[in-house]
Amino acid sequence: MVKVSPLMAVPVALFAGFAMLAFVGLHRDDPDGLPSVLVGRDAPTVSSAPLLEYPEFQTADLQGQGISLVNFWASWCAPCRAEHPNLMELAETYPVYGINQDYGEKDAKAFLDELGNPYAGILFDGSKRQSIDWGVYGLPETFVVDEDGKILARIAGPLTQRVIENTLEPIFAAQVSVKQ
Repeated sequence: MVKVSPLMAVPVALFAGFAMLAFVGLHRDDPDGLPSVLVGRDAPTVSSAPLLEYPEFQTADLQGQGISLVNFWASWCAPCRAEHPNLMELAETYPVYGINQDYGEKDAKAFLDELGNPYAGILFDGSKRQSIDWGVYGLPETFVVDEDGKILARIAGPLTQRVIENTLEPIFAAQVSVKQ
């Protein structure tokens, strides 16, 4: 008679647990999305850290003016460069605020001099403290903030036309219908 040790069940149980986690992860509503605990909460307080001569912004600027966008970016970030024309277009309708993560302020200035400045206010986040407070995983990331200063959505990655059409426009439309 073969003796079976209870320890032999441990690898099988571990495999079953990992398989269940993978199954649940693959079948969530948005398997590519990175969740944010900040959605539905007040936007974190921003610290005054101006970027050269550009106008800065305060937490109060994110309230009382309808929807605004807070965009985390850097000049070395290729997707930031790719989304920049879309930010320029969005800035014609909504206030866009930028939080820069460059290694030096001159790099950020060169980037904006070359591509244009869509930002109503810019802060420099050299210590990455503000990025940590906002839960930024990587660049670029954009947060949609309502007129009460609450975060409506977090978009990880560049604001492409597809993201604008599928994610941002429904949020904008929902906010307009709420006001009516």
